[in-house]
Amino acid sequence: MSMKQPTNKNRPLASSSHIATAIAAAHFFLTASRPPSADIHPEACSSSSTKPSTFPFTTMEQQGPSLDDCLKLLKGQRDEQRLAGLLLATKFCKNDDFPSIFRVYNALGNTFLDRLLRTGMGKGSTKESRQDNQDAYLQLSVTILAAFCRVPSIASSNDMLNKIPLIIQLLSKELGPPLVEECLEFLYLVSAAHPDGSRIFYESKGITILASHMPNLPDGSHTMELAMKLLQLTINKLSLDTITKEYCSELSSLVTIVAKQFALVHNALKFEALHLLSMILSSIYAAPVHETLHAMNSLTWSTYLRVGVVAILQNRVAPDQRLEALILAESAMCIAGERWLIGQTNSPDPIPADRCTLLVLESSRVEIAVLLNDLAYLKYEKSKDSLETESILLKQRNLGIAFSLVEKTIKLISSVAEDEGNIISDAMFTKIITGLNETIGLILEYLRDAKDHGQQKGNDLLASVRIVGSYLAETPGACNEKVRELLGYMVLVEGEDEQSPFSSVCFLLPMLCQITMEVDGCGFVASSGCYKAVVECLIRLLSEDGGTIEENGPIFLACDTILNILLKREQIQVQLDDSCFIKLLGALSSWAEDAVDRSSTMMAASICTLILDLTSEAFLQSHPHFNPNNLKSVCHLIKRSMTAYSKDSEAEADLAQIVVSGYSRWADRYPHVKAAVERN
Repeated sequence: MSMKQPTNKNRPLASSSHIATAIAAAHFFLTASRPPSADIHPEACSSSSTKPSTFPFTTMEQQGPSLDDCLKLLKGQRDEQRLAGLLLATKFCKNDDFPSIFRVYNALGNTFLDRLLRTGMGKGSTKESRQDNQDAYLQLSVTILAAFCRVPSIASSNDMLNKIPLIIQLLSKELGPPLVEECLEFLYLVSAAHPDGSRIFYESKGITILASHMPNLPDGSHTMELAMKLLQLTINKLSLDTITKEYCSELSSLVTIVAKQFALVHNALKFEALHLLSMILSSIYAAPVHETLHAMNSLTWSTYLRVGVVAILQNRVAPDQRLEALILAESAMCIAGERWLIGQTNSPDPIPADRCTLLVLESSRVEIAVLLNDLAYLKYEKSKDSLETESILLKQRNLGIAFSLVEKTIKLISSVAEDEGNIISDAMFTKIITGLNETIGLILEYLRDAKDHGQQKGNDLLASVRIVGSYLAETPGACNEKVRELLGYMVLVEGEDEQSPFSSVCFLLPMLCQITMEVDGCGFVASSGCYKAVVECLIRLLSEDGGTIEENGPIFLACDTILNILLKREQIQVQLDDSCFIKLLGALSSWAEDAVDRSSTMMAASICTLILDLTSEAFLQSHPHFNPNNLKSVCHLIKRSMTAYSKDSEAEADLAQIVVSGYSRWADRYPHVKAAVERN
């Protein structure tokens, strides 16, 4: 039986001493003139680019043979002729002489290039008949391909596109650093130039290849830069949603590698790393990556991010880069928590624990001041005919990032203040509080401006109320006069997609709960009418309650606020609107029927008891917002709350005492309730 011979297209190159000499000479000339670390830019892959190519051919004074003689050799029948022609071409082609280089490429032909690559990869031969010069063939073929692809019209060809799977297959083997660099350069140039380049790279398991090679690449090297650009290009051209679903583990490990470059490198690559990290971690599809990073035993990635963010924020950089650093800091805290700001850094030059906190806060404060001023101008002063909707939305989005960072700083300061130790010095603590007071004051001025212009709907306004609520929950006395002036307005603010001011009230509940612990605060909340907004909010919270104690935080805050006001109603001497409380009476009694814990029952019963103090059963029965079923629920609730209250905890005992005392005052006005309580 005769062996099937390979076609000319797939036939491996023959091995001979002449070819070996030609390979060595050609490879020497191809690599000798190449810049050791040439920068590659995506725009260089556009066919309309006017930038010089970095095609690695030297410029030499023409002596002897001409370029046409060289082209004849490249078109020769024998491999020795083509390799010799390739060597000769290095003498005539200038780096930016795209037409001449393209003529060389056409003369050499894709078939020869394909044979050269396949021969170097050992395709078409067996282990027993391995070519003596296979490694040289491989190095030469990849070098030639990378060189030719610096010409955009060549890189964008289907011939080069079809070689992507082969190059990725090649990278799955153990290769030397120079070959890895040229493979990555080829992949990047073709992926950038060809419309389907990134897709083919991705479908050929390119992400896996990057994840396996990048940990071994030298920090700050040209090879690392190529790998990062290739990753960024792939993410830009494909859906990050798809990538995170299919390669979550690989992408998470790549985040650690890129974060290391962000921390350690001090050149343009640092900003490439910043952009890539913010692109991945701030994406709406980043949740799987966040979860994987959070679950890692090593938090090296978070340390790298902190070091890099500090380096950006403490130096003079472009505004866009500073904003990206803040976006990255916000993403890091979403994963690692607020204490990421004060994490320790194990390095020869450690960062003080409070420096990152102050840098992030001060940078966020600057962004907030600028953005609030810009938004106020765009919304209230600029002509409505020339409003830039996209600009407003972008500024609102950036404002949200800065607000989030300030809110996380507030949470950090609150938790640190409760801890023993001096993680943050007293002087720094005072500086942070002073800065927060100034920023909250600016935000309140922005809200006042909106109030004066009759605006109470907008995500920027809702975010402003949220951060004010977060800060005042920790320091209720801050900005006291401005808060009193604007509280009635803030409880009316709605988000763009809201039909009622529900979220704004929820954001203010911690502060409202605290200030109503004092008579003065109760009087202000009652006289301003804010209590009505709290009642409406509580009714909605009760209707949406999932039944778990852990999710009942806002419900108990609202209940405590209402309870405080009702308990002090005689002291504040403000006429309360019975109608809104009667609606609450029905909602609370119905909610308490399904309550599984004693604290919920007692809280509902104590509030209902104080509401019953305001009216009578006869009035309730004639009220449109109260029905017979509500009365049955109230009767059942009061009876349950008065049963075995002596066994309650101290807090519940106080609530039980409110019920017992209230019952003794109004029992004769509520015959149905009295009958239910006295019935065995």
